Amino acid sequence: MPYAIYHFPPNFRWGVATASHQVEGDNKRNQWWNWEQQPGRIAEGHRSGLACNWWQNAEADFDYAMSMGLTSLRLSIEWSRVEVAPGEIDTTALDRYREMLQALKDRGITPMVTLHHFSDPLWLAQKGGWSNPAVISYFSHYVEQVVQALGEFATCWCTLNEPNVYASLGYIRGVFPPGEQNIKKAALVLRHMLQAHAAAYKLIHRLQAAASVGLAHNIRFFDPVNPRSPRDRMVARIQDLWFNRTTTAAIWNGIWLPPVGYGPAFGMRHTLDWIGLNYYTRDLIAYDKNAGPGYGRVERTPDAELMDGGYGEFYPEGLARALRRLARLGIPIHITENGIPDTDDDQRPRALLLHLYHLWRALQGNIPVQSYHHWTLVDNFEWAEGWTLPFGLIEMDLRTQKRKSRPSADLYAAIARGNAITPELIDAYAPELRPLLLPV
Repeated sequence: MPYAIYHFPPNFRWGVATASHQVEGDNKRNQWWNWEQQPGRIAEGHRSGLACNWWQNAEADFDYAMSMGLTSLRLSIEWSRVEVAPGEIDTTALDRYREMLQALKDRGITPMVTLHHFSDPLWLAQKGGWSNPAVISYFSHYVEQVVQALGEFATCWCTLNEPNVYASLGYIRGVFPPGEQNIKKAALVLRHMLQAHAAAYKLIHRLQAAASVGLAHNIRFFDPVNPRSPRDRMVARIQDLWFNRTTTAAIWNGIWLPPVGYGPAFGMRHTLDWIGLNYYTRDLIAYDKNAGPGYGRVERTPDAELMDGGYGEFYPEGLARALRRLARLGIPIHITENGIPDTDDDQRPRALLLHLYHLWRALQGNIPVQSYHHWTLVDNFEWAEGWTLPFGLIEMDLRTQKRKSRPSADLYAAIARGNAITPELIDAYAPELRPLLLPV
C-alpha cells in the first residue's frame, strides 16, 4: 500500500480560535447581549448566558489545549468589559485578561490577541456604533489601554475580526445587530473599521517595538453558476469585490474600492505585518435582478456535500484558493479560523484532513503560512445561530458545562503533536480518503 507522510514546517504553530462573547459568559454590557433579549433575533430563542464560562475558568480549557499539543490560541478582548463607559476603564477586567494570557504562556501556548470580534460596548452602539466617525478615536483609546496593560504577555495582535462580515450581516442582511439593510451604511461602517485598523496598527507599533499586527479577513468565494454567462460572472465579480477585495485593497494597496470609496486611501497602505485568513465555504452566484444588492442569487453545486445547519457547501479546496490569493500580498499568513459545524463529528475528521492537505500543498508552493487555528476548541455561542452550530473539537453540555472530546479532537491533537499527517491517521479517522491523499 502507498505510504507517504505530509510533514509541516518545523516551526509551524497549531492552535484554536475563540471569541470573547462566544466563550466568556455574562457579557451583559455589549450590543449582542441586548440583541439576544429581543424575540426572534437568535435561532430557537437561544442566549449566550454563561457561554463556556471562560471568565471564571478559562484555564480548564487551556489545559485541554495544552494536552492536545497546541502551541497557539487566538482569543479576543471584550471591549465592553474593559471600557464600561467612554473613558472609564475597569482595571479588574484587565487583571483577568492578564491572568488568562499568563496561564497560556505557562502552558507553552502563544496567545494571538484579537481586539475586536463582533461585539461592541452598548454605550458605543447607542452613539451609532461603527457608522459614527468618532468610533476611530474611541477604538484607538481602547486599544491603547489594552496594549499598555497586556503588552508584556502578547506581541501578536489582530485588530479586527472580519470587518467585511460585520458590515454585511449587520447592515445588509440585517441578521446581526443593529439589524439594518442599508448598503450605503454598510459601506460607511466598513470604511470606518478599516480606518480604525490602520490607526490601531500605527498606535500599537508606537507602544510596542516587538509588535506584529494583522487583521482576520474572511474570504468566501463567489463563483458564477454558469461561467459562460456574462451576467452570472458580473454579479459574482461584484460580490467578490465588496466582500473579498475591498479590505485588502485599502489596508495593503492604499486604495478605496467602490462602494466603500474611490481613489487613494491615505495613511492606510501597508498597515499589515501579516494577514489572517478565515475560510469556511463558497457560494455559486446566478444573476437575479430581484435578489438585492449585486443582483445575485445563491445556488449550490449539484450533488454537493453540505455542512450541518445549512452552513454552506463542503469545499476544502477553497482553502488553497484563498491562500494563493492572499499570497499576492507578499506577507506572512496566519489561518485564523477554519472549521465546520458538525453535531455528530461525522464530517469534521475528514474536513480536517482535507483542509490540512490543501494547506500542505500551499506550503509546498512556498506560500508563507505560519499557523493554523481551528474554529473552535469547545462548542460555543454562534451568534445569530445560537447553540445550533457545534463547531467544537470538544463537545459541551450547555446545562452542566461538562466537556467531552470528540474523535476529531484526538485527530487534531495527533497532527499537532506529530506536526504531520500520516497514513495511520488517514486510515484511522477517514479511510475513504486514502485513494485521494495516498494515490497508487
